[in-house]
Amino acid sequence: MKKIFTIILSILILNTWSCTDLEILPEDASTEFEVFNSLDAYTAYLAKVYGSYSLTGQDGPNGDGDISIVNDEGFTSYIRVYWKAQELTTDEAVCGWTDAGIRDLHDHAWSSENQFVRVLYYRIALIVSIANDFLKQSTDARLDANGIAQEDRATIQTYRAEARYLRALAYWHALDLFGSIPLATQISADLPAQASPQELFAFIENELAEIEPELADPKANEYGRVDKAGLWMLQAKIFLNAEAMTGTSRYDDCITACNKILNAGYTLEPNYQELFMKDNHLSNEIIFAINSDGKLTQNWGNTTFLVHAAIGGDMEAEDYGVSDGWAGLRTTSAMLDKFPDLTGEIDKRAIFYTEGQTIEIDDIGLFEEGIAVPKYTNTDINGVAGSDPTHVDTDFPMFRLGDAYLMYAEATLRNGAGGDMGQALNLVNELRERAYQNSEGNITMNELDLPFILDERVRELYWEGHRRVDLIRFGEYTDGSYVWPWKGAVKEGRLTEGFRNIFPIPASDLAANPNLLQNTGY
Repeated sequence: MKKIFTIILSILILNTWSCTDLEILPEDASTEFEVFNSLDAYTAYLAKVYGSYSLTGQDGPNGDGDISIVNDEGFTSYIRVYWKAQELTTDEAVCGWTDAGIRDLHDHAWSSENQFVRVLYYRIALIVSIANDFLKQSTDARLDANGIAQEDRATIQTYRAEARYLRALAYWHALDLFGSIPLATQISADLPAQASPQELFAFIENELAEIEPELADPKANEYGRVDKAGLWMLQAKIFLNAEAMTGTSRYDDCITACNKILNAGYTLEPNYQELFMKDNHLSNEIIFAINSDGKLTQNWGNTTFLVHAAIGGDMEAEDYGVSDGWAGLRTTSAMLDKFPDLTGEIDKRAIFYTEGQTIEIDDIGLFEEGIAVPKYTNTDINGVAGSDPTHVDTDFPMFRLGDAYLMYAEATLRNGAGGDMGQALNLVNELRERAYQNSEGNITMNELDLPFILDERVRELYWEGHRRVDLIRFGEYTDGSYVWPWKGAVKEGRLTEGFRNIFPIPASDLAANPNLLQNTGY
């Protein structure tokens, strides 16, 4: 089933890396031994760990939120704030809204007080804390004390591996976004020490290696839960970015992980658009997704944000399976320049709305300036709408096969051992044959180089949360040679300071934990 994880256990662990109130009892005031007395209880708690990537609290879209540092609970959705950090700071997206701090993302002018930076940091910390508590509650000693039957313990051991994976994924995002952050692997009243990027990387790598045997084989787990293929995707991702993050190249290991994915039985979705529709859980290309359900997982983030916020101007919201548009998100001419045309007649990946829109942006605040991008939609290919006109059914594809194809090609071009240039070319051309629906878009070996890969990643993966880290890996995010409209608060764009390759640690966490040092430049 698509949506197996409905949250049924009312437990909220309200600790972050620097808080000291580390033991919050369930709302019914039962002891942890009374709560964790069955396999169902552990299943529900694991659902909370997964749900922390998409949900914002305990009571649907509003009320009893996980994080209370901002007034709008919708802002605290992980995918919503993660997407903003990865996309609004690049050439792929702008937002017309005037919420405090959002223009700073376009401008590369954020500070340690920026509300979106703070929410991102504390949401990652919350995911880590909940995962840590799940692991504490599921040790052999706790299972004994809770009277858990022996026949259920193998299942719980698999749950533990999944919780460790979700924690490792959060730490990968923390490494990418913040560099040096606290590394905490258990619930404790002690203030955690700050880990270097190299230490964080080693922790993630070791965690993934340890849990791999305990995860389900590819496609053998329930949809929305991680399996070995999801683990290999995360390994490929960290190894591809290792040189940029730690100074040590790991392209050989990236290719090894990609080869495992290529042999795992996944196939490209024949119709690119269907990867981002309400029934994308049926796709054989998506390897790991953050689930969304219009009835069971209502919130103002995740893909509900990505569908509504991309609709405005002359667009009809009903065409995209929702009742209204929020008139916020568009893209820049720099991204559009990567495509052969804007109609999608040549490259089917060009999912743009141009009527009533201008390519150039003189005023970010006007939705009609900048081309709209209705890539995510709450309909199926036949136009049938999702289960709810407000909260969408479309899942967020965290990892999919198309990305593995491009990671393999890039790591091979970067001289990773075990890569084959012929295979790399074939994989790229498979993506382009899907995009063009014929072989006319195929490239030759002479055309396959690193600049091509960077542009092809835009064409294949735009608005999926990859652009910032890609630009950093290629040295083009801040002080390289690449500018785009409104980068650095200048219409034509300008180079920005290199220290903005990572975000600042929130001032509130620095004040709470004297072990922490602020990132350089902030």
